[in-house]
Amino acid sequence: MDIRFLGHAAFELRDGDTSVVIDPFLTGNPKAAVEPGDLDPTTILLTHGHADHIGDTVDIAKASGAPVVAIVELANEIGAEGVDVFDPNLGGTVKFDWGWVKLVPAWHTSTTPKGTVNTPAGLLIGFGGKVIYHLGDTALFTDLQLVAGRGDPIDVALMCIGGHYTMDRLDAVVAAEFVKAGAVIPCHYDTFPPIETDAQAFKTEVESSTSSQVVVLDPGETHSP
Repeated sequence: MDIRFLGHAAFELRDGDTSVVIDPFLTGNPKAAVEPGDLDPTTILLTHGHADHIGDTVDIAKASGAPVVAIVELANEIGAEGVDVFDPNLGGTVKFDWGWVKLVPAWHTSTTPKGTVNTPAGLLIGFGGKVIYHLGDTALFTDLQLVAGRGDPIDVALMCIGGHYTMDRLDAVVAAEFVKAGAVIPCHYDTFPPIETDAQAFKTEVESSTSSQVVVLDPGETHSP
């Protein structure tokens, strides 16, 4: 199973012919590793509805036929565009042939470009025999410990570190201590000036204070846990 960083907070999980795409903000993303038409996902997962996360979801879903999993209010908006959706709320799990995804709390805000207010989420994903935790856009909060303590250990955490709109790299070190993932891949940094930060410093600090390995990926690079 490969995890490909697509830039900003977007990722592709791939196992053979199965592709799960998360938060496909590509058009208008200066760090995007691919074009929307380059993706042919099996399923699309969304953490929340801000423009830099919902991104090209509708166009990709229509072109590929992939269903979209998003929290209920966001799923309703996307479904009105003629896209197949699954609409869990926080704590809800959706199962697929490839695995499962569970929505968990993230501490943030979210309103779509069309004005739909929706609650942000993190995503616990069972895929390729691993558990992946995309924290979404979140501030540091103690319930991250509770999320990570439920079920199987986290193999890989996809963690925002850019600050300004989310937790910064210093708070993210504490988040890494809470989550106790085998590996941490930083994201949501360096896309725009307000979220520029030092990913290598984050790596040094996490690896000196936890047992997690930090894997810093350039857009387009992959990690195989």
